[in-house]
Amino acid sequence: MKRVLLLMLALSFALVFAACSASTESTSTETETASENTSSEKPAEDKKDEKDTIIIAWYPNESGADLKDSRDALGKIIEEATGKKVEHKTTTDYIIAIESIANGNADLAFMGAQGYIEAHNKNDKVLPLVVSSGASGTLDDAVYYSWLNVKKGNEDAYKDGDTFSIDNIVDKKFSFVSNSSTSGFKVPSSGIVAHFSKQDSYKDLTADDLLEGGAFFSEVLYGGSHQGSAVNLLTGKADVAAFCDVCVKNYIELAEGEWNRPGAVYQVLADAAEPFNTVPGEQFVSISVTPVLNAPFVVNTETVSEEDIAAIKKAYTSDKVANDPTIFVPKDSETKGLFSKSENERFLEVDDAWFNPVRELSGN
Repeated sequence: MKRVLLLMLALSFALVFAACSASTESTSTETETASENTSSEKPAEDKKDEKDTIIIAWYPNESGADLKDSRDALGKIIEEATGKKVEHKTTTDYIIAIESIANGNADLAFMGAQGYIEAHNKNDKVLPLVVSSGASGTLDDAVYYSWLNVKKGNEDAYKDGDTFSIDNIVDKKFSFVSNSSTSGFKVPSSGIVAHFSKQDSYKDLTADDLLEGGAFFSEVLYGGSHQGSAVNLLTGKADVAAFCDVCVKNYIELAEGEWNRPGAVYQVLADAAEPFNTVPGEQFVSISVTPVLNAPFVVNTETVSEEDIAAIKKAYTSDKVANDPTIFVPKDSETKGLFSKSENERFLEVDDAWFNPVRELSGN
């Protein structure tokens, strides 16, 4: 009987060890197969090459129907350079565009310096591609202008003798564009803080105090776009409004003075497109004018291959594009576009460090 029991135990142990051995072999085989599958996956760069569509995100300022031809012309250059389709992602909010390029839902974006810095802070793989030059064809004058404006007829309240002053903007209803806007918030708010912090009454003033009414302004509005901020002013919702020259140039004409100089009077065109179609003929006066670094096209280098990036840069910085009237629209043209041609304007490559002056304004 003992011999039978011992034989049964021996057989049981043999079966257990056999099962364990089979299990180990099976696990080992699966691991090797998984390893083989992993090693056979294509590198990220190959996956980027396989993308057949490049998505461009646009701020609200550049998302209007009146600028569709300009967006399409810029997209066509990319299609010709890469052989891929271009899809335009228009937006109604700065944050949507910034998040889209940072999280990879968009591959390229056209945005102000502050928006680029915010996107780069969220994802350091977002880098500048090109910016438009100044009239010289270089980066030396690659700037546009941030304006503080009041309705025509109210400008004398913002004068100190023969010159304009922002001293009397305190307690006024003020319109910014977005707190992610370079020329519609960061630059004007920094200028306001620098001006008023010299006074004892406002020595502790910060940009945060300007975000909402109460601490400095009686009320703070946000236009959502430069066009929206201008309409806030012209419809009487705001006493003073910040917006930039290039974002409203297609809707206005110079009535008095000199472009981009304090005291210049501008008038809305009779046939202006939305949203200015509600305020034709209305006039406003710039009481403060500040230069701002030009806005870049930026790229998410995690979603676009090095080959495509190089091809886009080469195409955008070419003489062909610089001389294309659908991209750089001549001053006397009736065509509306994002970029103007007065002399030698063109696209130029630029690196991240070029935007450091804007970082210094906002501490980021």
